[in-house]
Amino acid sequence: MSELTTYSATQQARLIRERRVSSRELVTAHLERIAQINPKINAAVEVLAESALAAAAAADSSEPRGPLHGVPFSIKDSLELAGAVATAGTLGRKNAAASTEDATLVGRLRRAGAIPIAKTNLPDLLFAFESDNLIFGATRNPYDTSRTPGGSSGGEAALLAACGSPLGLGSDCAGSVRLPAAFCGCAAIKPTSGRLPRTGHVPPAGGWIEALWQIGPMARRVEDLITVMPLLVGPDERDHTVVDMPLANPRSVRVRDLRVAFYTDNGLAAADEEVAGVVRAAAAALAVEGARVEQTRPVCLDSAYEIEMKLIGPDGGDGLRGYLRDIGSTSVHPLLTGWLDKLEQYRTGIDGFTHYWGEWFRYRAEMAAFLACGYDAILCPAYIHPALPLGTSILDENFIGFSHTMAYNVAGWPAVVVRCGESNTGLPIAVQIAAAPWREDVALAVALWLEQAFGGWKPAAE
Repeated sequence: MSELTTYSATQQARLIRERRVSSRELVTAHLERIAQINPKINAAVEVLAESALAAAAAADSSEPRGPLHGVPFSIKDSLELAGAVATAGTLGRKNAAASTEDATLVGRLRRAGAIPIAKTNLPDLLFAFESDNLIFGATRNPYDTSRTPGGSSGGEAALLAACGSPLGLGSDCAGSVRLPAAFCGCAAIKPTSGRLPRTGHVPPAGGWIEALWQIGPMARRVEDLITVMPLLVGPDERDHTVVDMPLANPRSVRVRDLRVAFYTDNGLAAADEEVAGVVRAAAAALAVEGARVEQTRPVCLDSAYEIEMKLIGPDGGDGLRGYLRDIGSTSVHPLLTGWLDKLEQYRTGIDGFTHYWGEWFRYRAEMAAFLACGYDAILCPAYIHPALPLGTSILDENFIGFSHTMAYNVAGWPAVVVRCGESNTGLPIAVQIAAAPWREDVALAVALWLEQAFGGWKPAAE
């Protein structure tokens, strides 16, 4: 493996600006790495070698045109890329027409000089906490190929962790950028609801779950999230939900001045001892730095799972079934079937849906009230275990653990994950940092400090 591919995207961009490496060298190194590791982990479903090399040649013959000039990046296969098919992992889109334009955020990375190098695997229509579908098969965790890299942005996380790409884009409705990043030892952020435009995502934004999900950047290093977020923010005049809020600089946040709550048990699913130990160690390190750290949590957290499932499934999954039918997905993956089965119990009528909406409102109000007590951030597990064995995410005893990420989709808050330890068997263990709406700077500042304290990403043994 070329040492170049282990560097952060920010470092790679600096090397190009300083003319210590060419974009072509960088892109070639990543293409060689993908060819080496993809047969093992099945993360990249389309490698864009020809167009990436052409773009690299153009970058090398021009002046830098953005902070990521000449740096490759990868894209979850639910985001449109001009000239490529966004399959969303579902059979009905396997032979869909190629996209005619980039998703908004893909276009913004390109305008910053970045070069698309690969599209990455995901579950059928994004509905699973591991990345397996009937078109491309299962993606495997580079730290242990008997385990999943998570979902739905699992191909993205696996490729990043294995150094096939330095930077990527995923999407998150219940933990789908944070959980895969946690399972693969990477860093990722789900921004505040309404922070980033979702134009060009398949399926498109809309409906009653609109406020639950966001597109988010993923990388090996927190510094890349800090580099990329300013490039992504702002309305695109197409996604009407985007709020044009200022994005503060995480490097201006003094971690020692923060008041941080932490917990290892959300009242519904307690983290196992390995994960809980990493969260406690992270909390203790912040306290030594001078932050005011308290073991406490919002009392409403134990309702987050039920609210998320109620908001996704008030029709028992009929909307999903209809969408699948309309696009021609006559067969679906068993993990998606398992999701649909779970949604059936939340089927309700208009009166029930009104009650669901009320629960959601009260939850968000209670979460805001918790922060109003003076807390700047919350530190907690991203999941209750390290990466799960393939095929087991749908089991009830595992599925309930995803409530730890769902909590901040339901709240609409920004949340970041960063690796702070590992299991006895060498699997990465991450912590999750959530902050108030529009305070991505606080969550990223804490994540950056913890990454520096505990080392963050490290390569898998080969």
